[in-house]
Amino acid sequence: MTTITISTTDSIPHSLRWGIVSAGLISNDFVVAMTTLNPSEHVAAAVAARSVADAEKFAKEHDIPKFYGSYEELFQDPEIDVIYIGSIHPYHLPLAKQALDNGKPVLCEKPLCMNSKETTELIEYAKEKNLFLMEAIWVRHFPVYRKLKELLDQGAIGEAKNLIISFGIPIGDKDSCKYPNLGGGSTLGIGIYCVQLALFVFGQQKPEIVSTGCLNKWGADESGSTTLKFSGGRMATFTTSYNTLMPNEAFIVGTTGTIKMHSPFLSTTKLEVTPSGNVFHYSLPESAKSTILEGSTGLSYQCLEVRRCINEGRLESPVMSHWESQLIAEICESIRKQIGVVYPQD
Repeated sequence: MTTITISTTDSIPHSLRWGIVSAGLISNDFVVAMTTLNPSEHVAAAVAARSVADAEKFAKEHDIPKFYGSYEELFQDPEIDVIYIGSIHPYHLPLAKQALDNGKPVLCEKPLCMNSKETTELIEYAKEKNLFLMEAIWVRHFPVYRKLKELLDQGAIGEAKNLIISFGIPIGDKDSCKYPNLGGGSTLGIGIYCVQLALFVFGQQKPEIVSTGCLNKWGADESGSTTLKFSGGRMATFTTSYNTLMPNEAFIVGTTGTIKMHSPFLSTTKLEVTPSGNVFHYSLPESAKSTILEGSTGLSYQCLEVRRCINEGRLESPVMSHWESQLIAEICESIRKQIGVVYPQD
């Protein structure tokens, strides 16, 4: 895997001025998370929404100086350095391309796009524009992930052979979760986090994929069970659900021990190793403002990575590379198609 860079001698001399696309729940948490960062390095400078009233309300709630009633106005703002896209899945591709057309680097919420074809299109488009692009799989940048890699590399549990995950949250009644035309379904919504963890543990290789699940009456997957078979007899098995609350824990089982990622494994701060009994805990940043998702002040870590990559002239992050985003898209597409989920974009 090659990380592409562009030559540069300049670092960002001022706060990285973020333009926020969409005034929804994830954008709320993203901006709250940014308040935990050094304001001399990161600032929410403007927000855009489909409704100027929504944008204005969001701006007032978060002390953002500028707001727009169209995304194009935001993209054309010369005082914006980088764009964060927090819209629902189907709009990721067109909005990211618009931002790139206006010379803006992009951090785009997961999934990067609706399917593998769109993902390839966007990655190639960013390369043509010579601009940074990263999929916002926020947990990848947590300190606990660095510790997890260290433990695996050190052989703390011998050779990792199995990954077992349960991930269920009862939010299937939300429009963006239940309708296929909005990118609904548990695979793209939460299963993607299981896929990325499997690749983190077992390496960036395409596994054999066996998946089954249940569809809601609109044709989105409300639950699923998937096994990913990697080389060397290594297996990842995970269950996802949009209609039940599951333990939301992950277990990495090796030949000599186990690492438990405590609930909620998605944004966990705690790793427990058995039989050694070692426990590792990493507190998340604290903010005076509340977030909607548990642990989402940790969204701030990816902001640090974006600034680092832009400073170094990178077009992609080695922590969340284009190649891996493409592989994740291919795996998720295979999972949902085996379950029977079809999107208009397919």
